[in-house]
Amino acid sequence: MDDIFVARVMSTDLQTVTPETLVEDAGQVMRDNGVGSVIVVDEENRLEGILTTTDFVGIVAESHPKAETSVSRYMTTDVVTTDAQAGIRDAADLMVEHGFHHLPVVDDEEGVIGIVTTTDLTSYLSRVQSPSPET
Repeated sequence: MDDIFVARVMSTDLQTVTPETLVEDAGQVMRDNGVGSVIVVDEENRLEGILTTTDFVGIVAESHPKAETSVSRYMTTDVVTTDAQAGIRDAADLMVEHGFHHLPVVDDEEGVIGIVTTTDLTSYLSRVQSPSPET
């Protein structure tokens, strides 16, 4: 598994919003696309933050957001990321270490290029054939 790179398992069909996007609209994007997060980017596709279903639990529990609340108020800004050439074991270790379910994949030239989720990792692992243990 050490020789498998993040690029092989990451999702590239990203749902992105801007920091000015209304929370209600970001939630609608997530629901319409069946995803657990939206990546917050600037005009040049540079990572600004991430807003996840966990953030929405906090939003509802804390303040029952009013209309016209922007994503920037609730998004995580100190986002842990990886790059496409990182090993998936390293990506998985980061996710476990921080308790994350979403790990954005960034490129210095192109900005955000993908995301690795726990679903991506488990999907990959379910397809990997390994020898049965000897009895």
